[in-house]
Amino acid sequence: MKILFVTTGSQATFYAAAPLATAARNAGHQVMLAAHEPWVETAEAIGLPTFCFTVDPIRHFMRITNPGKGLRFPRELGDEEMLGQGRGFARMGLAGVESLLELSRDWRPDVVVGSSQSYAAMLLAAHLKVPYVRHVEYLGIPLTGIDPGAEDELRPHMERLGVDGLLRPDLLLDSTPPSLRPAHDPAAQSMRWIPSNPQRRLERWMYTRPEGRKRVVITSGFRSLMFRDPGWSMPLLVRELNKLGAEALIAANPGAVERFGGELGDARVGWIPIDVSAATCDLAVHHGGATTATTLMANGVPQLVIPENPPEFPPNYHREAIAKAITGFGAGKTLWPQAQEPGRAPGEVIAEACRELLENPSYTERTQFLAKEISTLPTPAEIVPRLEALV
Repeated sequence: MKILFVTTGSQATFYAAAPLATAARNAGHQVMLAAHEPWVETAEAIGLPTFCFTVDPIRHFMRITNPGKGLRFPRELGDEEMLGQGRGFARMGLAGVESLLELSRDWRPDVVVGSSQSYAAMLLAAHLKVPYVRHVEYLGIPLTGIDPGAEDELRPHMERLGVDGLLRPDLLLDSTPPSLRPAHDPAAQSMRWIPSNPQRRLERWMYTRPEGRKRVVITSGFRSLMFRDPGWSMPLLVRELNKLGAEALIAANPGAVERFGGELGDARVGWIPIDVSAATCDLAVHHGGATTATTLMANGVPQLVIPENPPEFPPNYHREAIAKAITGFGAGKTLWPQAQEPGRAPGEVIAEACRELLENPSYTERTQFLAKEISTLPTPAEIVPRLEALV
């Protein structure tokens, strides 16, 4: 059969969809991945047939529904800004559905699988009257806060299709570890998280543990203060980790490598294959990205999450939701170095938190509980028969 995956979101969203799409193709089905223009290259890199269904980026639609605010994730469900996010994603869905309908005239899908905020997938399934699958890709997506805004925006269109409100999915998939799923989220079929990220040639140190030393991986998004602000003292953090007997792996772009130069001692700086190297680490320090956090959970690695952004960028409440869930479960800590310890060098504050996480075994025990839970969930290959049964 033909399965169309419609993905809307950041780079992480595409990598989250890749394992199920690949499993479906490996099972003998025809698969196509629909992406919006800014992420077509990412979709192509996954190795799946890719169709571009809208050219405008997410921020374009968010500016329409949230003037001057862009894409943000408010702290409280039900907040007007949260509803605005739903309206923005809904507008993006409306903008792309005509292109998807045109595709369907030549390549009609038997099943449509949409990412959690891909209302284009829902609209297409309603138009074609084919099964609709909604995939909650990772932890912290506030469905109950965003859906009402999308429903308000889409109601006239759905009524013309004879649907009252949002189309209910025939199958709701969720890659969130069950222990971290919000109680108010609708019942869903759990699916195991399978890491997926860009690949390069591996070196031995990437998949082996250093002998006689602990290992800490440090990674962050491009907006993070950790690699942009000299006051964050990355060299100081590395020196403090060395005192703890820990080797540092620092995921950074070439510019950061040149900037820090020889100040980082024997730390390994550059591209880190997190899907491979996570299994060799005792601790991770990162910005709260969904792919990073879930990959680390799957490998039983305690996490120190620092979700701060530079002042010129708005807060990323999705990261904060991820950090809150991990911290609340006891699988790590959330740290705001500048706010919590304004008079100290952030590198020193981070190192102190690392010491606690490395020396207190409860963090490892809790995150290994999550890893075991994830490992028992159905794999994407085991979910494919569920897609087949819908048809």
